[in-house]
Amino acid sequence: MNAAIQCCSSARPTLARKPVAGVAAVRCPTHRLAPAAKLSTAHVAFLSRSSLPSLRATAAKRAIRPSRVVKVRAAEGAGASVNDTPKVTQARLVLYIVAWYGANIIFNIANKKSLTAFPCPWFISTLQLGVSGLFMCFLWITKLHPVPKVDNKFFKALLVVAAFHTVGHVAACTSFGQMAVSFAHIVKSAEPVFSVALAGPILKETYPYYVWLSLVPIVAGCGLSAMKEVSFAWNGFNNAMLSNVGMVLRNIYSKKALGDYKHIDGINLFGLISIASLLYCAPLAILMEGSLWSSAYNTALTNVGKNELFKQMAVAGIFYHLYNQFSYMVLNQGVSPVTFSVGNTMKRVAVVVSSVLFFRNPVALLNWIGSGVAIFGTFLYSLAKDKAANEAKAASASTA
Repeated sequence: MNAAIQCCSSARPTLARKPVAGVAAVRCPTHRLAPAAKLSTAHVAFLSRSSLPSLRATAAKRAIRPSRVVKVRAAEGAGASVNDTPKVTQARLVLYIVAWYGANIIFNIANKKSLTAFPCPWFISTLQLGVSGLFMCFLWITKLHPVPKVDNKFFKALLVVAAFHTVGHVAACTSFGQMAVSFAHIVKSAEPVFSVALAGPILKETYPYYVWLSLVPIVAGCGLSAMKEVSFAWNGFNNAMLSNVGMVLRNIYSKKALGDYKHIDGINLFGLISIASLLYCAPLAILMEGSLWSSAYNTALTNVGKNELFKQMAVAGIFYHLYNQFSYMVLNQGVSPVTFSVGNTMKRVAVVVSSVLFFRNPVALLNWIGSGVAIFGTFLYSLAKDKAANEAKAASASTA
């Protein structure tokens, strides 16, 4: 029921008013109240006992006129309007998921073509971080996305997170250049193994037995895929594993160091991490492979031409940012963690299949079986971790 509240000062006589249909009159502790403007259900908190002293103080000073009532949106955040129907919300979610998948597929193809033509992963990683940072600056300057409020304490904590992000991003980019994209993604599906192993000693978190059991098919699937992988290379495999470690540590320290900054949304956080990572990646890129850039560029001009090289690098940089942004936009639609995990699992399937079809990589039956087992294992892990989280909340609520 909507409630309206209006308080008159002690010096002003109270006027009798007729009840308004659908509006409940609320009586102030010190003054008589008459029905006035409608309030949303979010204002019910104003009628709690804890708010009575402030109401008395306000009533003693002035009347709260209907025109001064603050309207509160019922649906906050999530990129949705209060007027959205379920069909509109569902259509938007589907659109974001399709954009997320499509951007990820385009990025992986363009990234692989860039690395093949110009095999300098440090340079390409730096370029992608730079493009992501410029993209966010454009959104902030044009006010298409709110500018985050940061302080020195936040930035110091961000530098730690960005360091691990740099390791994960560069290692992944290097592995994509050394192996088939499809197999590199299968190896990267083993990320939950490191998440469970490292969260314990760093965050002091413990997991029930079924979470650990869900890791078995991930490890088994990666092993089966590796047995018949034509493009298998130890350097690529090790870099993919290093990328897993870097990204897991990024997530852990992001939760540990940035947990108090809830006002910064996911899109802004990713943009800030990309900008901070650029501070690490740019000087290291010059140090690690700067001497190779000239010869690699000349070779690329001979093999693919300047226009094609620049086009693939630009596409990879833009869609690197877009697929990450679309993933956060999907999350902002209010989907559950399990639903998002299912979407992420199917996204990996789409990337693996599309890369095999585009690059025509030879894939044996054992590869497909191993890939399916590993990807299904990541889904089981998501379900197991969500169940563990719900049980922990229930246990905490029962002891409170």
